Amino acid sequence: MTTTASAMPADSTTPREPITIALLGSGVVGTSVARELTQNAADFEARIGAPLQIVGVAVRDTSKDRSETGLPADVFTTDAQALVDGADIVVELMGGDEPAKSLITRALSNGSSVVTANKALLGSDGPELYQLAMDHGVDLSYEAAVAGAIPLIRPLRESLAGDEVTKVLGIVNGTTNFILDKMHRTGAGLRDVLAEAQELGYAEADPTADVEGYDAQAKAAILASLAFHTRVRTSDVHVEGIMNITAEDITAARRAGFVIKLLAIAEKVERGEADGGAGVNVRVHPVLLSRSHPLASVHEAFNAVFVETKLAGELMFYGRGAGGDPTASAVLGDIVQAAHHRVTGGRGSGESADADLPILPIGESLTRYVVRVEVADEPGVLGRVTSAFGEHGVSIESMRQGVRRSEDGLASLTFMTHQAPEAALAATVDSIKKLADVDCVSSVLRAEGN
Repeated sequence: MTTTASAMPADSTTPREPITIALLGSGVVGTSVARELTQNAADFEARIGAPLQIVGVAVRDTSKDRSETGLPADVFTTDAQALVDGADIVVELMGGDEPAKSLITRALSNGSSVVTANKALLGSDGPELYQLAMDHGVDLSYEAAVAGAIPLIRPLRESLAGDEVTKVLGIVNGTTNFILDKMHRTGAGLRDVLAEAQELGYAEADPTADVEGYDAQAKAAILASLAFHTRVRTSDVHVEGIMNITAEDITAARRAGFVIKLLAIAEKVERGEADGGAGVNVRVHPVLLSRSHPLASVHEAFNAVFVETKLAGELMFYGRGAGGDPTASAVLGDIVQAAHHRVTGGRGSGESADADLPILPIGESLTRYVVRVEVADEPGVLGRVTSAFGEHGVSIESMRQGVRRSEDGLASLTFMTHQAPEAALAATVDSIKKLADVDCVSSVLRAEGN
């Protein structure tokens, strides 16, 4: 049985054929999407010019009570493949690699438009799927794959198509932002805050994808691909998580006028022709962010993406990056656009990879380091440590010396560098670690903003 997510216009003598929709997955987001399509059917029909008809919902277990969707029980099926073969628009909300990839591939090959929120799949296999959609002249839409309800994908792909994006900085994982924000506000340790985040539902029972940066890594690949018209995969993105961030790091950052955020960073790096010309560097790692930067004021589990462009200047997109209803909002927007193209003909703006810039290794990125070193409080130590910076061509912007600790005779030195290549900065830290007077390098963080 199918169910029509619309009432036919009362004054229409020649109503349009329904646009058929197959939903793959009925979790929190899928439930919200189905409910909205059913309850607001007339509104969607008015916006699109044709009714929307849900032909089925693929689930693992058809016996589960799903009355909250507003759909009859016989709409739910375990035969996702047959469902895909009979729909104009396939909405994939299953997540993961397989069977999602096979089903999306099948749908696009059949000439169906696809809406997905699957950032992991797009991060790893996006280039092939984008090309498949292009080859068959259909839409592959994924506004919900990055930053939930925040309108971000379409502005990057369409609104800024005539501009040149130079850099993208994003808080794209709400779990890590909640954890780091709570550490800043309370002084608590990371593991205590992580446990609280799990109790509140902000973090999964297995939080690895969030705290190790893998979730943000996939999203960074998607953003970089759009911003720089270059195919970027998850494997191209350097990633570091937040598990090594300590309460001491947070305190030191606060005293120096910074906050710590896990950022996805994608930037265009200009190089001379002899060095191969411009390239793209994409990375995810904790960042010391100046308190004056707009992203520093993003609290709790909110997401925000800061975009720097040649003509428009600086733009910021802010909102809820996760949750059933916010994510459903983005999915529904994609459904409306894909359905409208079915009615009027044509397709939306597809992927652009015409720039085809080389992906640069992390070592070629330009950044600043803040290095905290525990040293013996003796004459000449400071000079030996600063010499290590000079040996690798790294300039020191500022240095702060902590109070000598009587219990171990050690003092803390904190250095902020000027911008330098990542490779030179990393080599400097390695040299410092080998100095006899250095007890340890207790913290190394990159810095963004003034």
